[in-house]
Amino acid sequence: MSELSYLAPTAAEEAAAALAAGGNLARALSGGTDLLVQLRAGRVKPGLIVDLKRVAGAIGIREENGGFVIGAATPGVMVGEHRGLARAWPGVVEALELIGSTQIQSRASLGGNLCNASPAADSVPAMVAARATCVIVGPSGRRTMAVEAIGVAPGRTCLTAGEFVLEIALPTRAARSADAYLRSIPRTEMDIAVAGAGVNLTLDPEGVIVDARVALGAVGPTVMLARDAAAALEGARLDEGALARLDEAARAACIPIGDKRGTAEFRTRIAGVLARRATVIAYARAKERG
Repeated sequence: MSELSYLAPTAAEEAAAALAAGGNLARALSGGTDLLVQLRAGRVKPGLIVDLKRVAGAIGIREENGGFVIGAATPGVMVGEHRGLARAWPGVVEALELIGSTQIQSRASLGGNLCNASPAADSVPAMVAARATCVIVGPSGRRTMAVEAIGVAPGRTCLTAGEFVLEIALPTRAARSADAYLRSIPRTEMDIAVAGAGVNLTLDPEGVIVDARVALGAVGPTVMLARDAAAALEGARLDEGALARLDEAARAACIPIGDKRGTAEFRTRIAGVLARRATVIAYARAKERG
């Protein structure tokens, strides 16, 4: 394709077929806040853009089996205004709301943020910590995959030709459980994370952490599920000893690069700090939900 073509299908199967036919020259548009910038900068030169926003199920939020299903192209402003979702998964909602300005929030989406595959994506650590899954549509049908399996390298996903993310599901919120997300950025607003941490906790009636998930962003080639950091919390009440073990495990999981926005040493150190702080917030929220 020598010229840029645009399609806005209404059926998921039609979108998958168009993407498959376009091959390497086709790009899916979920929010567009990354793709359009890359297009204008000449970093990508697609022959076909398939706009997913009119596909049935791509926009909207519904409660299902005690959890929530979010259309992958649902703009951040809609996610932030959904009271039930914000109450159940405040960390995920807060993470998405950190992306860009008010204008950007009218387009930025969980699906776009995920499939752009930036290690510094804000919403992805929060979704990983939440055990979010996504429905992937492609020429061979539909499949479900954990969010943490989508990104495989900076700017690369595991999606094959013709596949796109249609929906993202957040599970049923257990009693005495909550999440939180924090990041560090060079400026006060509208910048890319130097490091980020998403934490999701479940407590028993005595305040002991019985389940934990910790995910780190911008400190490796992909958003990482820090299993050892979670293990440092499980079976303990939140005290300085548990937080120190968490900090150490989070830092040990980091394999960051250094650049003009932050050295590898700084990213590693701040990742531990953010994990500690996000854990304190998630723990307090979980106790309130008891």
